Amino acid sequence: MGRSGATGLEVAERPAPVLPARFYDRPAELVARELLGAILVSDVGGVRTAGRIVEAEAYPGPHDPASHAAARIGRTARNAPMHGPPGIAYVYRIYGLHWCLNAVTGTDGRPAAVLLRALEPVAGLAEMARRRGRQRDLANGPARLARALGVTGDLDGHSLLRGPLSIRRGDASDEEIASGPRIGVTRARDWPLRFWLAGNAYVSR
Repeated sequence: MGRSGATGLEVAERPAPVLPARFYDRPAELVARELLGAILVSDVGGVRTAGRIVEAEAYPGPHDPASHAAARIGRTARNAPMHGPPGIAYVYRIYGLHWCLNAVTGTDGRPAAVLLRALEPVAGLAEMARRRGRQRDLANGPARLARALGVTGDLDGHSLLRGPLSIRRGDASDEEIASGPRIGVTRARDWPLRFWLAGNAYVSR
């Protein structure tokens, strides 16, 4: 049970309202902070798995040299979903092996997104463990998160306002939000665009 008060049963049977499109139609930095505490719900494969978002990274636009849609790169087939509309998923593969899930943000046509880095599991833990092949550290990292929830490239461009993958309202109002440099980037390494719930055991290491 997370500090949001939502039990696994409540998430499975009575999920909170979906975050609306207007939630994402804002700067990536703001969306990343306010996604903390929200519930990511997956019904991929007909099995509900869900987790509370405890860590996220912002990639705010073409001026960000670490973004997949940085000005020097432009629009490509890979980063096309980052150009909008806001509230869709941008799913990409790293190292040719692992999928990562982002929420597209900001003005339609201007590429920006928030990488979902870690979840506190709240529902479907047995299925998450089966997908991950382990009982611990189910979703504390972007690749682990995607695998635990069954996210693959098939969901690239999918609306996060409906199943099988959606983000629901949550609450982190009573927890301290920390920020610092992003992880795993070589450009703009010192930009403080990673946000997490301070002291939460499920934040990536």
